[in-house]
Amino acid sequence: MKTIYIEHPHNLKKADIKETALAIGYFDGIHKGHQEVILTAKNAADEKGFQSGVMTFHPHPSVVLNKKIQHVQYITPLEDKLEQLEKLGIDCVYVVKFTESFSNLEPEEFVQQFLIDLNVKHVVAGFDFSYGKRGSGNMDSMVEHARGLFTITTVEKIEKDGEKVSSTRIRKELQNGNVGEVQRLLGRPYHVKGKVITGYQRGRTIGFPTANIAVKDEYLVPQIGVYAVRVTIQDKQYYGMASIGYNPTFENEHKKPSVEVNIFDFNGNIYDEEIKLELYEYMREEKKFSGIEELKEALRQDEENIRSYFSTTII
Repeated sequence: MKTIYIEHPHNLKKADIKETALAIGYFDGIHKGHQEVILTAKNAADEKGFQSGVMTFHPHPSVVLNKKIQHVQYITPLEDKLEQLEKLGIDCVYVVKFTESFSNLEPEEFVQQFLIDLNVKHVVAGFDFSYGKRGSGNMDSMVEHARGLFTITTVEKIEKDGEKVSSTRIRKELQNGNVGEVQRLLGRPYHVKGKVITGYQRGRTIGFPTANIAVKDEYLVPQIGVYAVRVTIQDKQYYGMASIGYNPTFENEHKKPSVEVNIFDFNGNIYDEEIKLELYEYMREEKKFSGIEELKEALRQDEENIRSYFSTTII
């Protein structure tokens, strides 16, 4: 997959670009609704002999348009978004830098410069996609702005249980710890990545050593609590139990929740390694225990419950 980073104004030449069937959208999450849009473009490319393409935007428009927002947490940070697009078999991805000048393009200017001038011959987007200054362009106006130079497919709303599959819905489910439902909406388990850092090493002293994960800031961290997880370390996978929270049994001065994982049947040294945590099931809320023995008993029960969960769950 070829990834092209562009911004306004760009200097790409239409003559140098293959004819493209392009899916366009922000696509945070690459959830089931996004996949419908992207695979519709891929199928159109296969049918018409075009290359398949995706156009996405970075950073999130709110960072540029809302001066109070300086940082956004994502379901799929850009690195993960590109990884998922490659898995879907896309030939080319345009990552458009979202800037103030780009946001001020009139709808017809956007279509000319970022679709027609990029040799796009077919566009696929969701029914609610908007473009141009103040989002004043939509899928109806795109027909006029295309001037017959490309064709258009509008993908209607994708629902599960009578509700639209959306990034907003997934964010709410994550904030409520409903990672099982998130997996259903994404078509894969939700994950975060981060480096293993030195922690307080208290778990080691009570028989439950944990890897402390410095989760990358771009990730939306789910509700605090204990989760059944699968851990990927150097392409090898292990089950484990992860705690997202503030360690209330011990003194914790951190305002940001910590992420710790006890990896089953593993005792290697992984400090400074980047690992991936896939969250499969929310097991219980975070609790403050009266002492070490009560904590140890809770951890033993957590391990038993999580091992049982994975023994009966098809991954």
